[in-house]
Amino acid sequence: MSSHRPPIVPEALETPRLQLRQFQEADWDALFEMFRDEECVRYTVGTPLTRWQTWRSLAAYIGHWQLRGYGPYAVVERATGTMLGPVGLWYPGEWPEPEIKWSLARRHWGQGFATEAAAAVRDMAVGHLGWKRLISVILPGNERSQAVARRLGGTLEQRFPFRGDLMADMFAYDLR
Repeated sequence: MSSHRPPIVPEALETPRLQLRQFQEADWDALFEMFRDEECVRYTVGTPLTRWQTWRSLAAYIGHWQLRGYGPYAVVERATGTMLGPVGLWYPGEWPEPEIKWSLARRHWGQGFATEAAAAVRDMAVGHLGWKRLISVILPGNERSQAVARRLGGTLEQRFPFRGDLMADMFAYDLR
């Protein structure tokens, strides 16, 4: 029995400055730039990843699309062709609800790319899936991500136990 699911959302999205597309093997190096940076992973995976660990993350992004029919997009700056990082829908088995997630390589921070890409994903989830609610799981202290969540219309709903000994903040988006 196959667990492959065809995409239930567009495989690509565009904004004025960005193209959002499915990940491909050629994105490995750009993804490694983000995952090897201690500051970029402080509030996500916690410690920098090696190349082989980054390969596993890349495979997880691609596999999420195969299992759910949606997943994180590779965000590409249209003007340069540079892959900035993942932004998209994320709903692994232990998550409380579908999430909109974002993470960009540090050199792309502070330029509005995360907000622009995440807004396109949020709007797509409403238009194509009819979803009325999304969340973002953000660790306390991650002020940059909290600011993105607020710009997207998210409100801090609760703090909950997350992955054992951590606590996380759940920002919720009412999409009605």
